[in-house]
Amino acid sequence: MRVLGIETTCDETSAAVVECARDGTRKILSNRIRSQIVEHRPYGGVVPEIAARAHVEILDRLIREAMEEAGIGFSALDGIAAAAGPGLIGGVLVGLTTGKAIALGLGKPLLAINHLEAHALTPRLTDDLNFPYLLLLASGGHTQLVAVREVGDYVRIGTTIDDAIGEAFDKVAKMLSLGFPGGPAVEQAAREGDPERFQLPRPLFGKPEPDFSLSGLKTAVRLAAEAIQPLRDRDVADLCASFQAAVVDCVIDRTRIGIRHFRKEIGQPSALVIAGGVGANRAIRHALQRSATEAGLRLVIPPPALCTDNGAMIAWAGIERLQRGLIDDLDAAARPRWPLDESRAKPGARA
Repeated sequence: MRVLGIETTCDETSAAVVECARDGTRKILSNRIRSQIVEHRPYGGVVPEIAARAHVEILDRLIREAMEEAGIGFSALDGIAAAAGPGLIGGVLVGLTTGKAIALGLGKPLLAINHLEAHALTPRLTDDLNFPYLLLLASGGHTQLVAVREVGDYVRIGTTIDDAIGEAFDKVAKMLSLGFPGGPAVEQAAREGDPERFQLPRPLFGKPEPDFSLSGLKTAVRLAAEAIQPLRDRDVADLCASFQAAVVDCVIDRTRIGIRHFRKEIGQPSALVIAGGVGANRAIRHALQRSATEAGLRLVIPPPALCTDNGAMIAWAGIERLQRGLIDDLDAAARPRWPLDESRAKPGARA
């Protein structure tokens, strides 16, 4: 089974072909990714209109390149998977409309993929993981602890009540003039800093519900920076190190509580998993390894290139759904918000 995956929900344009053999062997035949960092850097963040236009300009070429690299013709595809949300609606429309056109032209099944589900299922592409497992989904727009019970069956155990982890990293980078993208910049600066210089809060630390809060921590960094103006390079490094250490402590504590809730509500998880762009942060990866070891669980983290947005995860989610007959109509809607666990979604809440 071979599926073409298209990803355009934010500022990466990607097309990929993934194959699942009859014996269950998985293989990424191609995974072309074009980042828009250069276009958005002058603005210090992603500009939706610029992102959508960039997707339009590059997507067709990336799809051709992905098919050429995979070494197959379009007729050899078994389905077309396109991210249908959540995300910046302009970009989502570009990818989903393109996917629909290809599916219609080829007479192939369309798979309208929830971008969050694609992140959630990526560990099954890389590590052949069994259900159920506990997922920490952490990115610029999302921070959730989710019980992944089956394809299409997700229970949200905890979420952020304000900023996502990646969002907090980006905002700290912006206030310290570290540039865009902010997460990698803060992580790099933190390597040279003293994590104990600034006594920053650990929001919700020790609370019984496994939710996250980063807004107060972000504010504390701003106040600490304002108190020692003008900032020297050493000050910036120490602020980044102190901030990252606080985030790591929160992740360990919140995940520990999440594991307890999983065992109480769902049963024994097969693994602890992190997915999303924050999964590329080495300090957080090492912290989660300690949490997993303490809980007697296996830790699964996809390679960094598969933690950030990419077409291979969309294609794989398409394979998972196609194998179960979960095919979508050509009138499938683009969705700016699309929670994994819709039963626990609140009106106006983050997807």
